[in-house]
Amino acid sequence: MRAIADSIEASRDRLADALTYETGRPLARNHLYVDMARDIFRQYAELARVFGGRVAPSNDPGQLSLVLRSPYGVVGCLIPWNYPLLLLVFKVAPALAAGNTVVIKPASETPLSLQVLAEILAEHLPPGVANTVMGSGRVVGEGLVTDPRVDMVAFTGSTEVGKRLAGLCAEAVKPSHLELGGKDPAIVFDDVDPSRAAEGVVWASFLNAGQVCTSTERVYVHRSRYDEFVAHAVKLADSIRVGDPFDESTQVGPMRSEKRRRGVIEMVERAIQQGAEVVAGGNTIDRPGFFMRPTVVTGVDHGMDLMKDETFGPVMPVMAFDDDDMAFELAADTPYGLGASVYTASPARVERAYRELRVGTVWVNDPVVDNLAAPFGGVRASGDARELGVEALDSFTTQRHVHWNLELVPKPWWFREE
Repeated sequence: MRAIADSIEASRDRLADALTYETGRPLARNHLYVDMARDIFRQYAELARVFGGRVAPSNDPGQLSLVLRSPYGVVGCLIPWNYPLLLLVFKVAPALAAGNTVVIKPASETPLSLQVLAEILAEHLPPGVANTVMGSGRVVGEGLVTDPRVDMVAFTGSTEVGKRLAGLCAEAVKPSHLELGGKDPAIVFDDVDPSRAAEGVVWASFLNAGQVCTSTERVYVHRSRYDEFVAHAVKLADSIRVGDPFDESTQVGPMRSEKRRRGVIEMVERAIQQGAEVVAGGNTIDRPGFFMRPTVVTGVDHGMDLMKDETFGPVMPVMAFDDDDMAFELAADTPYGLGASVYTASPARVERAYRELRVGTVWVNDPVVDNLAAPFGGVRASGDARELGVEALDSFTTQRHVHWNLELVPKPWWFREE
């Protein structure tokens, strides 16, 4: 695994170029994600050295009771198109460190970076340990999920597809590891600078053109700070440099496809018909590629799809709240539970956020940050997976108990000859 990390570093430019071609994300960001992939392999190389099990108290003298962490066997890894390298490594590195083999299927739209990584894996792993398959999700993906030779399925993608895969796994009685969609809220309280908070919220909303499962997709701002926040957000959104992802000055690239862009625009148009107002962006850019202006929308409410359904695009709807109870009630009004961002100087509000909001991650004053040493994942409609941290090794192992009587001596309750 250390050798794999070294080869990823040596292939840094090649991997970043592949990611830029297949995702449209700016090249500078992709260099960062290649570095993260390298660091994840190095982290699990070290954790694998200390990860094992425990010795449980035994029933009687002369016995050992061992609790082992054992690999499942073959893990099928189904990877989405928005982060085709990083979300692959989130699964493959801990799965391999725990002793599993893997079969990797990328999204049909983004096979390039996997091909580079597959060459690296083949160079350093025994044959058959890391395998790749290509094809559609409906045919190849589901075939991988239902194949009896696959012992566990790890998937990142939409909640709709995740539900179907979970059903297929349930029929086969095999474990699933699901990291699904989100509709992450951001709450901006009245005890922070609204201009500074706007910088964080705008970044979290428009990173990767909003095509991130942890993107901020709902923004709630205290009414006393609302106008000032919106004014700063509009100014920031209008200033974002959208363009060629290979241009060093570009901050946001295109969306992945025309179909996805059209779906986002239609969602904004429905909100406008219901009374919302676009105060920044809202339109495409007249140039080759699937570009869309970063969009800020006001006048929204929870009756609109824009505030209920995952947008997965560069749209930031903003709504005012009057007090803390209203803020937390609005933030919790969703079936999703991936993450939430809170902007406040109050420890009491932070404590309330991580106590009340049913999400996998709460970010305080620093949104959408991955810590390789801490677990990432959601609850409810956002899935049940835990990736990164030592918790990922737990996710890719099963517990096994060994009860060992050191000597073969008869027990008084055994059947014996008279």
